[in-house]
Amino acid sequence: MDDCSAIKKCPLFAGVTDQDLEQLAAVCRRREYNKGEVLFSEKEPANGFYVVVDGNVKVYKLSSEGKERILHIVHPGESFAEAAMFADGCYPAFAEPVRKATVLFFPKQPFIELLQTHTRIPLNMIAGLSRFLRQFAGQIEDLTFKDVPARLARYLVELAEDGRDVVELPISKTQLASRLGTVSETLSRTLRKLSEDELIKVQGKTITILDHDRLEDLAESSRESL
Repeated sequence: MDDCSAIKKCPLFAGVTDQDLEQLAAVCRRREYNKGEVLFSEKEPANGFYVVVDGNVKVYKLSSEGKERILHIVHPGESFAEAAMFADGCYPAFAEPVRKATVLFFPKQPFIELLQTHTRIPLNMIAGLSRFLRQFAGQIEDLTFKDVPARLARYLVELAEDGRDVVELPISKTQLASRLGTVSETLSRTLRKLSEDELIKVQGKTITILDHDRLEDLAESSRESL
């Protein structure tokens, strides 16, 4: 996928003109990272943001004991770290690929200069950042009000948002456990329980959804109702 196609796929730049796409492509730099290679670290100066072209990138925090807590898994066509450029100027977390990834890097200063002359781009960015705020608000709500089965159900429903019956987990089960705020053993028990209840079928990282309606009902259930 060329740079213009990758940029056009990103919701952050939805609706920009062909001329804007060319300007954006001229500003960005294509980079490749291997699995486990750190793109940036927490509190490092934010010198730009990224759009994923291929692969997946995890954004995570580390506890004082070194335990990893995944905040977000970034998929192809999605952007990340753009808010850091406009906050205190530092990255708030770590980022690294969960497998080999190709990204577009937008350096801070040239990008800000582009915003000053292309008003459509910052309007799209406001909408994109609002979407991320809603995602994180939903994640906090899940951790507060939902037990692990409901969190897992919601994750699978979102993964199959186009109505697919078969989805592939984009991350390892250990990373998924971290993403859901639990541990691997609890996740394994939950997957087994949903399989026994005939909501899903699990084959490695391939999940077949057997009953969309019941899975959606579970995803919407609260801790008190479980």
